[in-house]
Amino acid sequence: MKTFNKILLALLAIFLIVSCQDLEDLNKNPNQPDKVSTSTLLTGAQKKMMDYIYDTWFSGRQALPYAQYWSQRNYTEEDRYQIRESVNNSYFNHLYVTAGNYALIEKMNTDEATKGEAATYGNNNNQIAVAKILKIWLMQVVADTWGSVPYSEAFKLNDGITYPKYDELNVLYPEFIKELDNAIALINEDEEAFTSGDWIYKGDATKWKQFANSLKCRFAIRLSKVDPNWRTYIDQAVASGVFTSNEDEAMFKYSKEAPNECYFYRGYFVDGRNDFSITKPFTDLLKGQPDTLNNKQHPWEGVVDPRLSIYTTPRGGKYLGLPYGLPSNNMTRSIRDAAPSWYPASPPIILNKDFSVPLMTYAELCFILSERYNWDQEWYEEGVESSVEHWYALAGKTFDQDAQDALDTYLESVGGTVNAETVATQKYIHLYMQGTEAWSEYRRTGYPLTMLKPGEFTYVVGGEKVAFTPLSDTKGDLPARVKYPTNESTLNPDGFNAAIAKLQDGTNNYYSKMYWDVRSEQNPHPTNK
Repeated sequence: MKTFNKILLALLAIFLIVSCQDLEDLNKNPNQPDKVSTSTLLTGAQKKMMDYIYDTWFSGRQALPYAQYWSQRNYTEEDRYQIRESVNNSYFNHLYVTAGNYALIEKMNTDEATKGEAATYGNNNNQIAVAKILKIWLMQVVADTWGSVPYSEAFKLNDGITYPKYDELNVLYPEFIKELDNAIALINEDEEAFTSGDWIYKGDATKWKQFANSLKCRFAIRLSKVDPNWRTYIDQAVASGVFTSNEDEAMFKYSKEAPNECYFYRGYFVDGRNDFSITKPFTDLLKGQPDTLNNKQHPWEGVVDPRLSIYTTPRGGKYLGLPYGLPSNNMTRSIRDAAPSWYPASPPIILNKDFSVPLMTYAELCFILSERYNWDQEWYEEGVESSVEHWYALAGKTFDQDAQDALDTYLESVGGTVNAETVATQKYIHLYMQGTEAWSEYRRTGYPLTMLKPGEFTYVVGGEKVAFTPLSDTKGDLPARVKYPTNESTLNPDGFNAAIAKLQDGTNNYYSKMYWDVRSEQNPHPTNK
């Protein structure tokens, strides 16, 4: 923690300038900057945040496998919950440094010595609001990954705090909601948020307010099993103004120009690594095919999802997925050759140079509102429809009458029953590529039922069923969290040790549940408060 605080002090001189030159003309020599504007900090922080979270490491080898969207084609140890400690250390630090930039934007728009100059790049309060919203979005990813983490005392090196305490999630989530409310109250929709540098909403203050309110709904639904006020939080957000269509959703669109392509693309085609394929459990879900190895039923057997051909590509005319969690020594060439190979000839849209990665979408909000209103049919169908339209738009496909007819048929097939399972399963299908959010929703709801658990069978090799065997203890389920990085034990020992002492068994493990995860063996799908 001391490390990222020190780095934070150096940001005015060096952070993120070079990586963002193609996104914004700085009109300065980037090698000798005397000052860094808030708009430049915003551009760099937005891009780095998305680079770190949507890449082939944090997502590809962690969040997407945990959500069972992706399997690794070669070295499957991470799919089986054996993380690389160096990677864990690096990403914890990277994400905090990026969050520190948002805190710095807030400071530059607050301090009397700098707020006047900062105002040349947009309304001070609007800039503070945007920085808060993005910082909170990022810190939710951090908290949902590791659990209790530093926040209330983080980013305060100038106040003499070098060893910030770890805040527990029952404190963090209410604080996130409180800060979102503060950000929403600051927004002046009659003025730009930023005159330049904003690659998500181009400075549109109204869009930022809608995003903040929609994000508040995400926080509220995460608390639905533990906080009886969760519906009130959503009602407040809806009254203040949430997303109303796909046009409002928060997306970061990458560039086709090097070096600013999407990091999924770079992982494949710049680094030259054919490391990932879509999983068999997820592909079977999209195909409407049950898991016969484990006797698991599909909510809509025989129904092919219209997003299947967008999410992945066929091989030999068939849509197949890679077995999930198969040991590396069982991942033979013949098994890899049966699964889709996205490198180099036929990548799906998720590997486009300019793929747009989401912070939050309208479809996700629709599923939240369906749950809020007791599994409302109209919000559920709106979620399914807007999800299909969202993915068609990302793929550059024309949503013509044939597409609408296919969607209508699909809606008729999946709309007969609207309940906790169907809403959560459709939400899971929509959240493809948002690994942390999908993994978090599984931990909250226990759905979808198609998720492969430790001890269940993943494939048949040589006529024998092969079980999914994790390399770390997860107590028979998906990981409940990621272990704290070992660097914290020396950089912030008091906070680190105090946080671990509160975990199950007092150990730094994968199975200690989050505050909002109240599932049990006896109650795998707890009801809302």
